[in-house]
Amino acid sequence: MLHSFLYREIAKNIERKIETGVFKAGEKLPSIRTICREQGVSMSTALEAYYSLEGKGLVASYPKSGYYVCQKRRDIAKPNVSTPGHLQNADATHNLVSKVFSEFDFEKTILFSVGVPSQEYLPLARLNKELHKAILTLPGNGTQYESVQGNPKLRRQLALQSMHWNGNLTEEDLVITSGCMDAIGLCLMAVLKPGDSIAIESPVYFGLLQLAKGLGLNVIELSTDAQTGIDVDALKRLAKSGKIKACCLISNFNNPLGSSIPSESKKEIVEWMAKYNVVIIEDDLYGDLYFESRRPLCCKTFDVSGNVLWCGSVSKTLAPGYRVGWVAPGKYKEQILQQKLINSVSAVTLQQEAVATFFESGRYENHLRKLRNTLCTNSLKMIDSIVRHFPEDTRLSTPKGGFMIWVELNKNCNTSKLFDILMEQHISIAPGRMFTLQNQYQNCMRLSFGLVWNKKIEDAIAVIGKELKRGQ
Repeated sequence: MLHSFLYREIAKNIERKIETGVFKAGEKLPSIRTICREQGVSMSTALEAYYSLEGKGLVASYPKSGYYVCQKRRDIAKPNVSTPGHLQNADATHNLVSKVFSEFDFEKTILFSVGVPSQEYLPLARLNKELHKAILTLPGNGTQYESVQGNPKLRRQLALQSMHWNGNLTEEDLVITSGCMDAIGLCLMAVLKPGDSIAIESPVYFGLLQLAKGLGLNVIELSTDAQTGIDVDALKRLAKSGKIKACCLISNFNNPLGSSIPSESKKEIVEWMAKYNVVIIEDDLYGDLYFESRRPLCCKTFDVSGNVLWCGSVSKTLAPGYRVGWVAPGKYKEQILQQKLINSVSAVTLQQEAVATFFESGRYENHLRKLRNTLCTNSLKMIDSIVRHFPEDTRLSTPKGGFMIWVELNKNCNTSKLFDILMEQHISIAPGRMFTLQNQYQNCMRLSFGLVWNKKIEDAIAVIGKELKRGQ
């Protein structure tokens, strides 16, 4: 009876503080140990208090991080499942992408449109030391070409990292590239020829669309859910029909939706694509930025035939400008090495060594832990801000990792026009039309929460909401 009274009192006190704004959405709550010490209660009592708050949807728990305040003002509707058609207008996509990324000033503009973490979240001082060390220790002070396959130390470290998603890679299974897009480009050139068809999620990162079209490929966009990713049945039907030679999937925390394909669906996709000789190019750029207890698995986890080409880089976690990426190409290794030799010969020598020694030091995991905690908090704050400031009928994704939120607005809204209005106020968004080759998602936008959260960011969200309501 006493236990029941104590945990209820603790929960009621925290709930009151949430309701009165003492604890704000996205803020970390006192730890279990702090509650035990300050309230003089057992750990089970403190946990029971948080469990009751979690049951009300007031707080969320994130393993190895703690409890955070959730948004409780109204239910958050997720975006509708996409329904792409067939008619394409690639020029409109290209023109809009060019416009969005040519019209802002990095110093003056709030860049909700840019998909990289703020430099304040990156271990710049340590990376500088690793670069200096590389200059001193590498042959020719790092001026010589690296081998075509890439730095052996870095490949070894990446093979060790693959254990986090139950991978079974060795250093010989990996090829270093100049970023993830370079890796995907090499994959497309290695396994496809102009005129071949490739299936992708929709919406999807505009760089993949432009790359595929630039290589003369036929892009087939498939229906995608904001939580569970691509329509597996539609993908299986296409594979069985023989209409596609490959599919390209952002399997974990898709850009821009934030969706993740469930493990059982990944396994099903891998087995089905192998059966019908459809190559899987897996973009796992965001896999390390998970908010829950463990890293999600990859399609490559279930690959026993070498049919999955797994791509990644440090561009979203450590150093965007270093352009260090990789691919585990499975049975297509020789084709990838040939394409790399033709197109670039070698990736950057100094940066490969610097990233390798950073991994080797054990600092990468510590850095990731801090980054994930920060991004998780930012996501809760952005969701809270959107719910408070945007129109009532707004739908948005609630990703479990990465740093993108997909916002779906009233059908009458045009986010390409909204972009122009907001740029006059030095706020940059990514209009939804950028993430498709078709005339769709005009009422959607992608917002990044990789920025340092402060009052300026909160005010910018309020400005976007004000303009949306004014346009209704």
